Amino acid sequence: MSANKWNISGEYMESCNCDYLCPCIYTNPQGEATFDHCTALMIFRIDQGQCGDVDLGGLKFALVIRSGRVMSHGNWIFANVVDDSADEAQRTALGGIVSGEAGGVPGMIRDNLVSDYRGLQFKPINFVMDGLSRSVEIPGVLTYEIEGVPSRNGNGQPFYIDNTGHPANTRLALARSKFTRIQAFDLDLEMQGKGNNGHFAPFSWAA
Repeated sequence: MSANKWNISGEYMESCNCDYLCPCIYTNPQGEATFDHCTALMIFRIDQGQCGDVDLGGLKFALVIRSGRVMSHGNWIFANVVDDSADEAQRTALGGIVSGEAGGVPGMIRDNLVSDYRGLQFKPINFVMDGLSRSVEIPGVLTYEIEGVPSRNGNGQPFYIDNTGHPANTRLALARSKFTRIQAFDLDLEMQGKGNNGHFAPFSWAA
């Protein structure tokens, strides 16, 4: 696909199995994860999006990642889920974007860090935002709920970390997970009440 043929923007959230605050974020990501791997579940809601003549607004997708102890060393497991409400043209367009075939941020991830691509599924994706809370459910795949860490300024805003190298946004709201679960793509993880790491932010990608 030629350059500047697609663009998507909207809201993103994430939970990973690292302790809060994930060392992958503040070490750019050269530091070791809390455990022997980092499993990151990144969910995106497209508010505005276009791929050629195909409108992608209103659709959602997931990037499922498992790295080794140090994320920058590569050898990631990578998989995708696309909203099953997408029609055939939308499935083709968005599937190409999120899998990395159409370049952009997912293409950079796939080309440089992934050694084991486990494919694309189409499932209903329930993406909920309520104040500082974010939650997602993809039946048969994953579910989690995160809560933004409130600033002590008492302004109803979360703490932020800025100038990161994160692919969703350089400025991330900090959050803790209430629970995180994935049972798909031969990955199995369940964390309940651990307060593990989370983030949310707007995102905007194009290629």
